[in-house]
Amino acid sequence: MSLDNHYDVDAALDKALKDDFLRKATRRATDRLRNNKLAITEELGNWEEWRHVGERIRNHVVENLDYYLNMLIENVEKNGGHVHLAKTPEDGVRIVQEIFKKHGFKSVIKSKSMITEEIHLNPVLEKDGIEVVETDLAEYIIQIANEPPSHIIVPAMHKNRDQIAKLFEPIAGHPLDSDTPTLTKFAREQLREKFLTSKIGITGCNFAVADTGTITMVTNEGNGRMTSTLPEVQITMMGMERIVPSFKELSVLLNLLARSATGQRLSVYTTMITPPKREEDLDGPKEWHLVILDHNRSEILGDVDFRSSLRCIRCGACFNVCPVYRQVGGHAYGSVYSGPIGVVITPLLEQDYEKWGHLPYYSSLCAACSEACPVRIPLHDLIVKHRDRKVLKGLTSGVEKKLFKYYGHYFSHPKTLSKFVRLGSKFQFILMRNGKITSGPPPINNWTNSKTLPPIAKQMFRDKWPELEKDLKNMQRGDKE
Repeated sequence: MSLDNHYDVDAALDKALKDDFLRKATRRATDRLRNNKLAITEELGNWEEWRHVGERIRNHVVENLDYYLNMLIENVEKNGGHVHLAKTPEDGVRIVQEIFKKHGFKSVIKSKSMITEEIHLNPVLEKDGIEVVETDLAEYIIQIANEPPSHIIVPAMHKNRDQIAKLFEPIAGHPLDSDTPTLTKFAREQLREKFLTSKIGITGCNFAVADTGTITMVTNEGNGRMTSTLPEVQITMMGMERIVPSFKELSVLLNLLARSATGQRLSVYTTMITPPKREEDLDGPKEWHLVILDHNRSEILGDVDFRSSLRCIRCGACFNVCPVYRQVGGHAYGSVYSGPIGVVITPLLEQDYEKWGHLPYYSSLCAACSEACPVRIPLHDLIVKHRDRKVLKGLTSGVEKKLFKYYGHYFSHPKTLSKFVRLGSKFQFILMRNGKITSGPPPINNWTNSKTLPPIAKQMFRDKWPELEKDLKNMQRGDKE
């Protein structure tokens, strides 16, 4: 899902805030992921040192990205693979379409790939008459539901077993029990035939190893391996920054990724392959295409303020601690990438503050995301910089401009401010219930629709200060005596 001209941000937020199941499911899932991460990182005893090393590795790659990209391309081609550089999402889609036209394939199996979500590949292939089958169980579920991922690691966290059973029943042709064994058995039966008959597979790439031309996929299901070994042709999609120099650096980042994403020492399936298939290999694709997507990452690389966002390893740890994400889930953002990292990178990838300028306000600026990030991206600082840029571009609403104009006026005139606050304190009872402000006119109602506000104090601190200052001086005088 991407934000189009008809997307109503306020309506999406209202819908999410009124969906009690969504909010409970999101909090429950993020709590589990966050607590698992805390437990598994604590056992290392020196987690901050690991974060610093991860930061240095990613900084080194980003600062030398042209060198490592050339090294990767050279080694992939030396191994017999085909490299395609896609400047834009449209280029990425066109490259994949051309591969399909060359072979005449009419179906494809896919393992989890956020890049294919980013370039909106599935709808284009389906329009071309190609059957697209997501083989990651959660991706398979949301594909049937015709929904985008709600979390970068757990795409279907907003669905329960009863909902999943209802989605599967039209395909099964009969009612299904909603217990986990029944649902997984049904999914396996549906996907097994696709694995065995598909001639082409599309995968993502967590990291590409520059000095060998190896790609790494990190999953907790075997679908990634099936998709990359059974078909005759494999297409791997990756963002241009997803590179490590060698296996030495890869070992560090795999530790950071698994522990931060799901609280595991190592994911169940950490797959490293160097396609295409050689004569002595038992399996693997005979033909391999690596599609490397730019999509304004070059512009981010040249932007000193936001270059650090390219360090991201897509672990989702920032999602799990974000108070905004935990309240509204991923779909309310309207973008492919949600959570704090989505707030940061979406306006940069799309180079459009008019369409995506709402995202930097999906943050309380509590900095929990920055603390959770395994490669120390200062996400909350970057979000503030986005807000700053939006204001400097003159893209804030007229209401916001007036509010800050009044704010500046009152806070620069203490006497006027005092009168205004006293007036508010006197008449706030109209909006109060049980000692808290529970309603109000726009824009206050955007807050009070789902939360309460503390009442205005009867006496301002500045009014109390003369007496407090007098007491403080008396105390200091007494200490000297």
